[in-house]
Amino acid sequence: MYIMVKNKKIEIQELNTFKERFKSLKFYLEPLNFGIKIKNKKLASTYFFCQRVDICFTDKNNNIIALYENIKSEKRLLNIHAYNIYYLPLGTCKNLKDQDKLIVKEK
Repeated sequence: MYIMVKNKKIEIQELNTFKERFKSLKFYLEPLNFGIKIKNKKLASTYFFCQRVDICFTDKNNNIIALYENIKSEKRLLNIHAYNIYYLPLGTCKNLKDQDKLIVKEK
């Protein structure tokens, strides 16, 4: 699956199991060129992330509820109206706006 942001294709990996969700981007040292989607979650945590990320909260229809740019490690963000959380490479949220629809496509 991938999202289109300003004619740029960003691959999205969906994490489903507890082990995958727990590990997510912890201790990931290489620069990000992909994103992560976590379903049915309202709290985003960046503990033990080794780099900054952009975070996007969406509802069930992938309408953007909240965008957070350049979030450093050791932060927790809560949005009680969120359904999906997207951890995206740095600089991705510059081209997105609140209340837009995030275009997610299957490969």
